[in-house]
Amino acid sequence: MAPKLRILNAFFFIVLTSLPTLTNGQVLSDPSLQQTIQQVLDKIYNMEFDEATPLIRQLRTRYPQHPVGPILQATQLELQYLPVHENTTATAQFTQATLQGLEQAKRMLERNAKDPEAIFFALTAHSYLASLYSNQGEALKAVSESKKAYTYMKDGFSLMNKSTDFYFTTGLYNYYVERYPMDHPVVRPFMVFFQDGNMPIGLKQMDIATRRALFMRPVACYYLAHVYLKHENQPAKAIGYTKYLADKYPDNPLFAMINAETLLLSGRYAEAQPYVQRLRQIQHKLVPLAVRVFDGMLQEYGAKNDREAAANYQAALKLPFNRAYTVEYNAMAYAGLARIAARANDPNRAKEYYKRVLKISEYKGLIREAKNYTKS
Repeated sequence: MAPKLRILNAFFFIVLTSLPTLTNGQVLSDPSLQQTIQQVLDKIYNMEFDEATPLIRQLRTRYPQHPVGPILQATQLELQYLPVHENTTATAQFTQATLQGLEQAKRMLERNAKDPEAIFFALTAHSYLASLYSNQGEALKAVSESKKAYTYMKDGFSLMNKSTDFYFTTGLYNYYVERYPMDHPVVRPFMVFFQDGNMPIGLKQMDIATRRALFMRPVACYYLAHVYLKHENQPAKAIGYTKYLADKYPDNPLFAMINAETLLLSGRYAEAQPYVQRLRQIQHKLVPLAVRVFDGMLQEYGAKNDREAAANYQAALKLPFNRAYTVEYNAMAYAGLARIAARANDPNRAKEYYKRVLKISEYKGLIREAKNYTKS
């Protein structure tokens, strides 16, 4: 695939592959049903899958022609086997559930093309498939699913008054359609095909979703925090969102990692320490690398112990990383080693480490730090 197409494809993925699970509508307007679905989502987000499974089964039995059950099942599988694309059996189950939800959403759209509930489920299903294909290296399939999802995303722009959950999808689009070409100028000629966005409005819309969304508040908190960490370089603004997630869903490795990271990058080392300790208790293959990096940051910044910090950073770099979830922690480890080398009056080694940061990092703060040093 040509480089320009790969970059444009990546824009689709950022905007479309991390969307919330549901919205309210005809079936979901029942308050008792909303409560059941919220309970299911809370169990899923806190990795309590044995308790979520019978509730999902109950929903699928009660509403066999509605996408709510299959999409909830796909959401559970994605977290239960995180990263799901690395498990062949789970991937097959995830794909089957997502395709079933998509088919049921399309049937709803055949009856009413403007049904906000059906639009949202179709958007979610296509974005789930785009994310899966992207992680599997199936670029053409991922592009196809992303384009289909974008159609439904545009429909959602005018539906925020019908469902507050659309504040997230609309805000995410408004932010990234402006931010992405700023970071990747090569795609600017292609952006004429996209509706204009507005970054400040996008941030405000996502914030509204973190407070008012019915079913996907955790997703909005997670991705808005990610925006402040990666793009805005304002980790302190992410703390409110990440602490909510870590405290409400203490067994979720993604939420635990981003909260510890946010506190450390904000310089709140004493506050971060118990969260890092809690993270050590979570048994998940994504966690050890993060813990090593966070321990290194606590030693470097909190204890001012470069020797122990370097040992942790080196240990982190020996662990496997996942490109979708933990590659940035590799960059943080290299940056830590670079700072330590610079303080040890070893500028050549510091520059070598920073060059590795520039090869893998997407965080604006780390990139700026590395560029400033390597230019000197």
